[in-house]
Amino acid sequence: MATSADRSRPNILITGTPGTGKSVTSSEVASACDMTHMDIGVLAKENNFYLEYDQEYGCPVLDEDRVIDELEDRMSEGGMIVEYHGCGFFPERWFDIVFVTRADNTVLYNRLEERGYSGKKLSDNIECEIFQTILEEARESYDTNIVHELRSDTPEELVSNVEQITQWVSTWMASH
Repeated sequence: MATSADRSRPNILITGTPGTGKSVTSSEVASACDMTHMDIGVLAKENNFYLEYDQEYGCPVLDEDRVIDELEDRMSEGGMIVEYHGCGFFPERWFDIVFVTRADNTVLYNRLEERGYSGKKLSDNIECEIFQTILEEARESYDTNIVHELRSDTPEELVSNVEQITQWVSTWMASH
């Protein structure tokens, strides 16, 4: 697979607990930078990349190996913004930078309730954010120099995050 030195466009991972602004951020950056937004949840649904259905959480379990196989060639081309609520299974070589979206627990609780989350699914996602589970997973899975935390409690913070990532892409492209 091509390294970042071989690609003309960077690959970005945007990850975080559900409800922290990954989708909006990823979509806006992809549009602003003429990059491809790859929502892993959508990819899995379109291709049935599931192992089983988790009755407790009311959602399918992702087949990570099939996702990796599907994306390997696309990632070598560069210009990808990958969005998912987990990150440890993606190969480190794929990404030039990783952004972890975060939100205040009260803000997140309200967002998840609006999505219909309840019971264990709601409480586990709030705990995930409280304990910084995704941020820690990113720090353990990738060089800590490329892992960055982004707050997304307000529309203004979302706009600022998009601007920050867009500026990073411009800088990366100018130096490669």
